[in-house]
Amino acid sequence: MMLPPKPIYVTQPTLPELADFIPYLEQIWDNKILTNGGPFHQQLEQALCDYLGVNYISLFTNGTLALVTALQALRVTGEVITTPYSFVATSHSLLWNGIKPVFVDVDETTLNLNPDKIEAAITPQTTAIMPVHCYGHPCDVEQIQKIADNYNLKVIYDAAHAFGVQHESNNSILNYGDLSVLSFHATKVFNTFEGGAIVCPDAKTKQRIDHLKNFGFVDEVTVVATGINGKMSEINAAFGLLQLKGIDAALQKRKVIDAYYRQGLGNVKGIHCLQGVGETLANYAYFPILVQPDYPLNRDALYQKLSDNHIYARRYFYPLISDFPMYRGLPSAAPSNLPVAKKAADQVICLPIYPALNLDEQKNVISLIVGN
Repeated sequence: MMLPPKPIYVTQPTLPELADFIPYLEQIWDNKILTNGGPFHQQLEQALCDYLGVNYISLFTNGTLALVTALQALRVTGEVITTPYSFVATSHSLLWNGIKPVFVDVDETTLNLNPDKIEAAITPQTTAIMPVHCYGHPCDVEQIQKIADNYNLKVIYDAAHAFGVQHESNNSILNYGDLSVLSFHATKVFNTFEGGAIVCPDAKTKQRIDHLKNFGFVDEVTVVATGINGKMSEINAAFGLLQLKGIDAALQKRKVIDAYYRQGLGNVKGIHCLQGVGETLANYAYFPILVQPDYPLNRDALYQKLSDNHIYARRYFYPLISDFPMYRGLPSAAPSNLPVAKKAADQVICLPIYPALNLDEQKNVISLIVGN
C-alpha cells in the first residue's frame, strides 16, 4: 500500500533534542518554582537583552497579552492609527482596550504602514501609532517617529515577526518607538511554545509593565494598577533559553531557503517575491509572493494547486483585518481607503519556510509554481 505524500506546511517549529531539555525540567522539579518570575524567567530576560541588543525586556505568556499590556502601560486612549494588513491580534488589542483603530493604507514595496498616509488620518482623538514590521521587514521608522514627534503621539511597534532583525543603522529594530512587542508563538523564528515580550527603553517603564502583567501587585499587600495575569511560566522560559542556543543556526538555514526561492522564482512572469527595505540583518521569517495578473493562475487557483499537492501555504494576510465584522463599519475600513492593502491581500501567498525544509521539498514547491 502506497503511503500518501508527506504534507509540507507553511512553517514547522524548530525543536531542540528532547534530552537537552530534561536537565532544565529537573531543575524546575528540584526548586519547585513554576512561575512568578522564577530563575529561568530572569535568565531568559537577560539573555534576550544581550542577544537582541536592547535595554529591557518583560516576558509574557503570549504576544497578544503583551500588545494589550503595552497599550495599558503607555495609557493609550482614543484613536490609534494602524495597518489593516496584519494578523487580527494587532487590532484586537486596541478593541480590548476600548481604543478605536484607524486604518491607513500600506506601502506598495514593503506592505508596511505607509508613512505618507498617516498625517491625513490624525484627529484630535489620535494618541498613538501602531505599525507592524510585516514579515519581519522594518517599517520606515524614521519617518514614523518624525510624525509622532510632531503630533505628540506614542509609537508601539507590533514586532511579532521581527525577532533578531537589525535596521540599516546596525541597531536592533526593536529599539525604535516607545515600545516593541514580540511574539514567541510556535510559528515564529524563535519560540517558547507560547510566549511574548515587551521591549522597553528604561527601568521605570519596565517596572510599570511588570506590575501590569502581575495583577498590579507591588508586594503581597499593595496593588497599584488594574493588571492582568500575563506572566511567562518557568517551563516556557527554560525552553526559550535552550532555543536561544540554536537560533543563529536556524536563521542561517532560513537564509539559504530564502535565497533558493529567489533564485527559482525570480524570473517567473507574474510572481513577485517581496523584498525587505532598510535592514542589514534579516530573519527570513516568511517567504511571501504576490501572484499578479500576468501569471496564468490567480492567487486562489495557485493556492489550491499547492494544497492539492499537499503543500499547505497560507494567504497571510487575507482577508484584511478591516474586512472582519467588528471593523468593517469603521469609516477608515472602506476598501477605497485601502487600495494597496486590498490588492496585496488578494495576491499574497506565503510559501513554506522553516529550517527543516529540505531541498527536494523546496524544489517541489518551486516546480509547481513554475510549471503552472
